[in-house]
Amino acid sequence: MESLLGVKIGCLFALLALTLTCGLIPICFKWFQIDAATGRHRRVLSFLGCISAGVFLGAGFMHMTAEALEGIESEIQKFQAQNRTEIKGNSSDATDSDHVEYPYGELIISLGFFSVFLLESLALQCCPGAAEGSTLQKEEWGGTNIFGFHSHEPLPSASRGPLRALVLLLSLSFHSVFEGLAVGLQPTIAATIQLCLAVLAHKGLVVFGVGLRLVKIGTGSRWAMFSILLLALMSPLGLALGLTVAGRDSGAGQGLAQAVLEGVAAGTFLYVTFLEILPRELAGPEAPLTKWGCVAAGFAFMAFIALWA
Repeated sequence: MESLLGVKIGCLFALLALTLTCGLIPICFKWFQIDAATGRHRRVLSFLGCISAGVFLGAGFMHMTAEALEGIESEIQKFQAQNRTEIKGNSSDATDSDHVEYPYGELIISLGFFSVFLLESLALQCCPGAAEGSTLQKEEWGGTNIFGFHSHEPLPSASRGPLRALVLLLSLSFHSVFEGLAVGLQPTIAATIQLCLAVLAHKGLVVFGVGLRLVKIGTGSRWAMFSILLLALMSPLGLALGLTVAGRDSGAGQGLAQAVLEGVAAGTFLYVTFLEILPRELAGPEAPLTKWGCVAAGFAFMAFIALWA
């Protein structure tokens, strides 16, 4: 028991160290400042951003969404089975008919998507200056020939970038807590190490992409470092919670509540991925096939990691 506790504490520090290191690299090194980059340096940073976009896409579909769907389906099946056992005098046919084939998991993920959509729409509606960035973007697109070879890179709204970065950090923080919780609840040393390595394998690239995203939207160094620090503490926090609740019986609705929160986090993550990260990286007209290859490479890596995660 003591050896298992020691392994879990080691995993805690490993998660903290890797997240901090990978997240702070783009922030602390000026080489990643794309505003000051020119020529080949700028193209390399653009392709690196496309790889990180593919990593986010893979993390959203292959990890967050997949885990949320699995957890929600499992908890709903447990809930339905518990209700059936409490109902007396039902035949076997009636029991089979009680099973409802409804995509609850997809619905919860969609609710997370639309909740962030609503939040952003309210922010744009209530803040008069929020629409100015969109107007500038429309004017920028209006002066181009869409079917021609010449086009300008659209300027994302200044108000949306920080808001979507905050949503990205919150969704990843929720997911990180649940990842750490899963590691902390493992019953054996082998299972703990296996799951921790799987988390470390994809978490490093994801957090590196977060740091790169914060640099690209012009976040101040102090705020960016503070954001990475908070994100780095989430997995150890979840692991510590897992250690405290290990061996205890969870409440009836605790597992379902966790699965619902994971689904909402997955929906918010997908919103930011499709409406913030991918449009920014694919906006420029240069080397579209190379960009596609970079996005596909990032996604393929996360799909490969999903074999063990």
